[in-house]
Formats: sequence, structure tokens, C-alpha cells
Amino acid sequence: MNRDRDAVQPGRGAPPPGTHPTVPIRRPDTAPPRGWHVAETQPIAAVPPEPGMDQAAEQATEQTQVIRPVSPGKPSLLKAGGSMAIATLTSRITGFLWKLLLAGVIGFGVVNDSFNVANTLPNMLFELLIGGVLTSVVVPVLVRARKGDDDGGERFVQQLMTLAAVVLAVGTLLAMVAAPLLTVVLVSESDNSNRDLVTAFAYLLLPQIFFYGLSALVGAVLQSKQVFSPPAWAPVVNNLVVIVTIGALALMPGEISLDPVSMSDPQLLVLGIGVTLGVVCQALVQLPAMRKTGFRLRWRWGWDRRLSEFGGLALWMLGYVAVSQLGLIALSRVASEHAVGAWSTYSYVWMLLQLPYGVIGFSIMTAILPRMSAAAADGDHAKVVDDLSLGNRLSTVTLLPVSAVMTALGVPLSLALFAVKHDMSGQATTLGVALAVSAFGVLPYALTMMQMRTFNALNDARTPTLIMVVMTAAKVLMAVALPVVLEPDQIVYGLTFVNSFTFIVGWLVGEVWLRHRLGPLGSRRFLVTLAKTTVASVVGGLLCWGSVTGVDALVPGPAGAGTGWLQLVVGAAVGLGSIFGLMSVLRVAELQPAIGRLTGLLRRR
Repeated sequence: MNRDRDAVQPGRGAPPPGTHPTVPIRRPDTAPPRGWHVAETQPIAAVPPEPGMDQAAEQATEQTQVIRPVSPGKPSLLKAGGSMAIATLTSRITGFLWKLLLAGVIGFGVVNDSFNVANTLPNMLFELLIGGVLTSVVVPVLVRARKGDDDGGERFVQQLMTLAAVVLAVGTLLAMVAAPLLTVVLVSESDNSNRDLVTAFAYLLLPQIFFYGLSALVGAVLQSKQVFSPPAWAPVVNNLVVIVTIGALALMPGEISLDPVSMSDPQLLVLGIGVTLGVVCQALVQLPAMRKTGFRLRWRWGWDRRLSEFGGLALWMLGYVAVSQLGLIALSRVASEHAVGAWSTYSYVWMLLQLPYGVIGFSIMTAILPRMSAAAADGDHAKVVDDLSLGNRLSTVTLLPVSAVMTALGVPLSLALFAVKHDMSGQATTLGVALAVSAFGVLPYALTMMQMRTFNALNDARTPTLIMVVMTAAKVLMAVALPVVLEPDQIVYGLTFVNSFTFIVGWLVGEVWLRHRLGPLGSRRFLVTLAKTTVASVVGGLLCWGSVTGVDALVPGPAGAGTGWLQLVVGAAVGLGSIFGLMSVLRVAELQPAIGRLTGLLRRR
């Protein structure tokens, strides 16, 4: 049997429209009529596989196929992923736009560093409290509840939402009380930082914790019902609110005061409250979509036995998040102690690196998680491996070329976007070099995240935590060593490099553990795709760099935004054109479905 059921093989066409993504290969004599599909396989015995059951026992479970009409509300993987890609691209662009506008209004100095550190706090604490659980572990749990309960899991979800709301509310209040202490943990005392300003921003931004939680939980419920658009578009609303906020800030006279820092400072209040209001809107705009699914929002107190199972998974996930925050704290302290603007530069670089991942990798991963969870619940490990392999190969052929071009175009890209003022060219060049030395981490990041979600789908939150321990240990050790081996003005390059290299460590460790759990992962085909794509990307990246050098020689004077845009357009055209051309010559099989999906989206738009 072909284990890559969803991939388009050479000589074969794409799956026909309306085909359900989880259809296994069928014998011709058992094929259902046109317009029908095989729904999720269900065990004959009404006893689900126990957690920890060995792989052979799970695969030996007899299953029957239930034939039902195609449901128009259940999109295929590529269709759902493509729709989310558009939403995610819009979200990333608008998110980047407000970051760009903020840099133009307040610069890259202490104020921007202080805001970025404070704005990191609600994200860190939300993840630590419940966020990591809501965005990963909860989807497989909800899928199982929806399949097993007579009410489609509604009572269980109501109990879960009630419990989550209480945890988030209490956690938010405690975080606001402890804001000065949290600032001490993240920011080193030095001339390059301002703890009082970080604390002032924190008081205004920490209420985001509750609304991040509400947004993530509602999004997880919608994803478990395979409703993807509202959670994907909600961050766009958030970004638009923040853009309006920064526009208002730009029109205000004066600057945020540093000495002394005052909570009554109008600019401080506008920026802090406006950014928090964006998160509030992100949560609220998803509620109508939840009501349309038939789900009723209501308080439901009590304890379901599955909350105990969920709690066990949640404890491991909280451990995962707690360990990951140690790495972030290490980077933050090194940045705040040794270089003004280093943390802001690191934040902007990380945002740029996440853009290609968010459009491609995250969209595929989010669409694949519910069906991977259903396959894991049915004990169909072969299908889990199929989904993982397909996701990895599609990520490779789309993200590795982008990574190569970002390496060659790091400085031009940064100049084009950030050198909005003449005196910002130097800071933009620093950011561009930091981007170039870390762009190699885009694909390992996507592969690592795909592996983590695979373990979550297998009802295993323990292994991702152990992987994160290894990754964080490597990150902390390398971060601590940076001031020893680098000059202060080079620290930011080390920070971005260390962050990207950590995902290579995670990818390799995750590969070993997944092999131990699932057996062969179809690595031979993946390595062939990786090798061909790497060859094409290296050649294309060199041609891209050569074109940038040529433009620089032709344009006189110091580089600025205009030169950056010219180099960016020429370099991207040469680089991406040559890479995808070489991939076509090398017959990279996954290139056809990836490009076919993109052109299909463009035709529909």
C-alpha cells in the first residue's frame, strides 16, 4: 500500500475536488459512488485504544468504513490550508506593518525595547498558564469528545471553558500584582534598559492574558469542528486596531517620558491600552462563528473524568511552556544588558522569519491537526505518518527556497522596510545582517512544530516537553556564551543565530523520538526532496546574491530604502525564479501540488 496517499505522484493528477482528505486507498470493488467519501474509520469494538498501547496492537484493531455523503463544511487539507494561508499572510503583513509603523514613530531605542519586553510578558504568561495547552493539546481532546459524546462534546467544552476562564482571570490578576517582579526577571539592570518603563507598559498590557486565552479556546473549539477561517482572520482585526492606535500615537505631540516614567503619560496610555484593545477584539470577533456552529456559551460547573486526562496532558504541556520561557528569558537578559535596541532588533527578525512559516507551515499544520488526531484516535499510525510526511515535504519545497532568498536579501529587505528615515539606515543594516545569519532556521522551525503537534495528536504531551528541555538547554548555554565570544555590537547577531540553531537541535531530537514511537517515517522520500530542494536553493541563493551585488554597483551613493527596494525586487525575481526552475528540472515531485494549490487560490481570488 502506498503510504503517501495525499501526495501527488508523478504522472498522477491532484485529488478531485470534493475528495475527503482522509480517504484511504480502496479496492475498485469497494469504491463508493461518485460524490461520496469514506468517513473517519471507526473501530467495530466500542473500546478506543488505551494510551500507551503498543503500535502493533493499535494497528491490529479491526475497523470498518462508514460511507457518507461528502459534507460541504469539511474542507480538504490543501483547501483549508490554502484558505488559512491567505488569512495568515494578511495577518502577518498587518502585524508586520504595525511593528514597522511603531519603529518609525518611537525608533529602535530604549522605548521600543521596553515596549517589546512588556508586550512579551502577556504572551509568556498566557502560554505558561494555559496557552500552550489550548493551542495544541486541547484540539485532540475536543476531537475525541466530539466523536464520542451524544451531544457532540458540548457539555465537556462548556466545563472546560468555565475552568479555563477562572484560571485565566486569577492568573491575570496575579500577574498584574507581580508586574515589577516579572520585569526584574526579564530585564537586566544596566544603562541599556529602563525597568520602570517596562513595568508601566506591563500594567497596561498584562490584561491581554485573559483575552488571549478566550481567543485561543474559542479558536480551538472551532478548529476541532473544522471551522478554520474565523480563528485565522481574528488576528487581522487585532492588528488593524493596533495600526489605528499607532496612528493616533503619531499625531500626539511630545514623546514618552523616560525620566521620570509616569503612568499618566498620555502617549504611554494610548499605546498600552490600544494594543490591549486589539487582543480584546481578536477574542470577541470569533464568538459569532462559535454560535453558528450551534454551540451554546454558558457557565457549567462540575468535573468530567476527561478533565483529569486533560489535566495530565496539560501538566506536561505547562512544563513544555515553562522550559521554553527559560530560553526566552536568557536571550532577553543578554540583550538588555549588552546592547541598546538588541531586543527590538531580535523581535523584528523573529517576526520576519515567522512570516513564511506562518503562511505555509502553520496553515498546513493547523488544517492537518484535527484529521491527524482522528487518525491517532483510531490507531491508524500509518495515516499519521502519511500526514507528517506530506506536511514535511510540502514545507520543504516552499520554505527552503524562501529561506535561501532571505539569506541573500537580508540587508536589502531590511533597508526597504525599515530605512524609512535617513538616520535609520544603520539600524536597518544591523537588522538585515541579523536576518541573513538566522534565515536558515525557517524550515527547521516548521519541521519541529510539525513534530510537536504529531506527539500531541498521539495523546503524548510528555515527549514534546523532553524535546524542549534539550532545545532550551542548548539555547541557554549558547546565549550565556555570546558575551564571551562576541563584541557588544555583534550580540544581536548571536541572539538570532542561537534561536534558529535551536530548532535544528529540536528537529533532530524529535526525529529520533518519533522513529522510536511510530517506526519508519518515510524519511527516504523526504531526504530526496530535501536534497534536491537544497541544491536548487543554494544555486538560486548565490544567483540572488550576485544580482544584489550588481544592483549595488550600478546605483551610486549610500544604500537606503530606494536601493533596498530595487535590490529586493531584482534579487527575489532572480532567486525564486532560478530556484523553482531548477526544482522543476530536478523533478521535485511535491512542487506540482504546491504550485497548483497556489495558482488555484489565485484563480478563486
